[in-house]
Amino acid sequence: MEDPIAELVQLLTRLPGIGERSATRLAHHVLAGDPRYALALGDAVAQLHTRVQRCERCGNWATDSFCRICLDPRRDPFVLCVVARVPDLAAIEKSGIFRGRYHVLHGLLAPLDGVGPEALDVGRLSARIRAEAIREAVVATPLSVEGEATALYLAQVLKPAGVKVSRIASGLPHGGELEFADQITLGRALDGRREL
Repeated sequence: MEDPIAELVQLLTRLPGIGERSATRLAHHVLAGDPRYALALGDAVAQLHTRVQRCERCGNWATDSFCRICLDPRRDPFVLCVVARVPDLAAIEKSGIFRGRYHVLHGLLAPLDGVGPEALDVGRLSARIRAEAIREAVVATPLSVEGEATALYLAQVLKPAGVKVSRIASGLPHGGELEFADQITLGRALDGRREL
């Protein structure tokens, strides 16, 4: 006999950050709630891949050919922030600080996992930089081995095009204690210091 609750729990645990306990709680919440909510949730998930696509220009998620950021005339069209994934773009957008446009790589260099430069489609990024006369490419990849390798590779490929390639600063989080910071983060915070 099939167990639809166990099946839903198993599917929910495949989502990032959802363990068995959270998945069980979510499944029971959906089951105890209004059946119309469960139907709407199921429809939204089922239609996600047909209603959402990659923006043709930047790779962000969009419901049309271009995302809302690429279509926003108030954005600086000559400054591009290069990110690894769409959630990184969303995090930067949430800060409200960056007013340029984006380019999403949808991955990072990871030679040990067989992910090389061809997987990132850097040629498309280079062509975009030339076609749109981009003045600065801000590389906002994670501060990990893969993120650093990707940043160095991008700088090597993009600088010959005459574009300024910069890297996001790294350092201590707001409210962080120095004694708990790792050596690399603390070193970068000191290297990236600025005058007050």
